[in-house]
Amino acid sequence: MAASLDEIVKNINDLVSLPGVFVRVNEMVNNSQCSMTKVAEVISQDPGLTMRVLRMANSPAYGISKEIDSVAKAVTVIGTERVRDIALATSAVETFDGIPNDLLSMDDFWMHCIYCAIIAKYLGSKTKVKNPDGLFVAGLLHDIGQLVLFKELPELSRKSLEYILDDTEDTELYTVEQEFIGFDHTMVGSALAENWHLTPMLIEVIGAHHEIQKAKDYKQESAIVKIANTLAVMTELNTTNIEETDAAMLMDEDWVAADLPPDIIEDAIAHAHTTYKEVQNLLMSKP
Repeated sequence: MAASLDEIVKNINDLVSLPGVFVRVNEMVNNSQCSMTKVAEVISQDPGLTMRVLRMANSPAYGISKEIDSVAKAVTVIGTERVRDIALATSAVETFDGIPNDLLSMDDFWMHCIYCAIIAKYLGSKTKVKNPDGLFVAGLLHDIGQLVLFKELPELSRKSLEYILDDTEDTELYTVEQEFIGFDHTMVGSALAENWHLTPMLIEVIGAHHEIQKAKDYKQESAIVKIANTLAVMTELNTTNIEETDAAMLMDEDWVAADLPPDIIEDAIAHAHTTYKEVQNLLMSKP
């Protein structure tokens, strides 16, 4: 019998966790009584995280126009929540690279996630959504549950992947996982995000990015990441032809929920191609 969802999350928590400094920062940002100065002090105590935050904050890809030369200035200029989002984004790749698996190229996995992150933020910036930067993180982490399943249930994950490769009916991976495993990577990723006390938006979007009807408080954000996920695949295939890809499976209600027009596809993909290399370097290179 396969392990339960709770057992999977407990096992992965024992194997890998977000850096302690991020955990502290996350707790402080969630505490409305905590000052910006204290948040900056905690980040500044970690030279590696400090360098990653400053590098990301000063990147044109992140869209901050003022030069930022200290964490204190970053917190003052862009706020604690955006700094927290940058800290999470720049910590996530290193953290999840600690989960070994032999089912998938990690380069391919992170390429897809980075494309999804870039596109999700771009799409969010074209709407009135409150936190486009949070959508970058949601896009980056939307498939973390896959890595957990690859590590904890490799044979059932392999069976799911092989079924998809042989399938001629465009069945989606998460539905196959539900059949073979009893739950899917969105459930695992959402449970892990909740266990790590990430934001309610991240918890819900990771869990609902394939089925936006599951979203209660963040339906628009879930729809944006669902669209970004599909456009990321198109970007990898270097095509903007909807009919040749899974984009044809996007429904009118997805675009309505996201408050976006379908004719944004070409611009979003062009932006992803233009921005990818820089963002990859920011996230993947060591401090």
